Amino acid sequence: MTRLLLLGWAALALMMVVLWLRQRQTRNATSVDAAWSAGMGLLAIGYALLSDGTPARRLLVGALGFIWAIRLAWHLISDRVIGQPEDGRYRAMREHWGTRASLFFFVFYQGQAVVATLFSIPILAAMRSGSLDAWVAAGVAVWLVAVLGEAAADRQLARFRADPAHQGKTCRQGLWRYSRHPNYFFEWVHWFSYVLIGHAVWLTWLGPVVMLLFLFRLTGIPYTEQQALKSRGDDYRAYQRQTSVFFPWFPKQA
Repeated sequence: MTRLLLLGWAALALMMVVLWLRQRQTRNATSVDAAWSAGMGLLAIGYALLSDGTPARRLLVGALGFIWAIRLAWHLISDRVIGQPEDGRYRAMREHWGTRASLFFFVFYQGQAVVATLFSIPILAAMRSGSLDAWVAAGVAVWLVAVLGEAAADRQLARFRADPAHQGKTCRQGLWRYSRHPNYFFEWVHWFSYVLIGHAVWLTWLGPVVMLLFLFRLTGIPYTEQQALKSRGDDYRAYQRQTSVFFPWFPKQA
């Protein structure tokens, strides 16, 4: 298992070097988000081909990881990369680092390779024990609910933003009526599919536990809400008062 993880990390580290060189030319680092997801998909396929475990189990888990990752990567590319300026996060980082930006972005890109390798551990662990059984069926069911829910939330937000009349307003349509971050919620739920499939392997719990930490303490909800308050002000403050931050629930009365 360690050998596969090191091999996967090396492949992602090389990919991130190429992307880092490209962002030096374009001065746009937004593609790193999509690269993280695409890298996860490549790791899932690589593990399915090279890891231990029954072929059917490896291929099934690899397919689940690949489809989830590539859907997310394509959404990020179409929503944030193609025809879009650099994301505000990376513009702020570039301004803050100044003349040292190139070096710090290199470290940042390599950090993404490390994080992707960490998140690939539950996928690899779920491939390596047991046969296709009721636990696997339960995991596939959770995966379907999570991926379809995340895709629906992404489509609803993209459709809302595409209407010029909604400029400066907060999406309260569909799943966004019940959670301020339904895409993050279903992303988190997705990791429980590997917990169920590999229920006998404790390493599968790294997925939901570490993802929850990232969402609430590192790169997810705090930054997203900070940016929303800057761009939407009082409208988003009202949304915060009325709508559950993460777990979907009925909105409070205004």
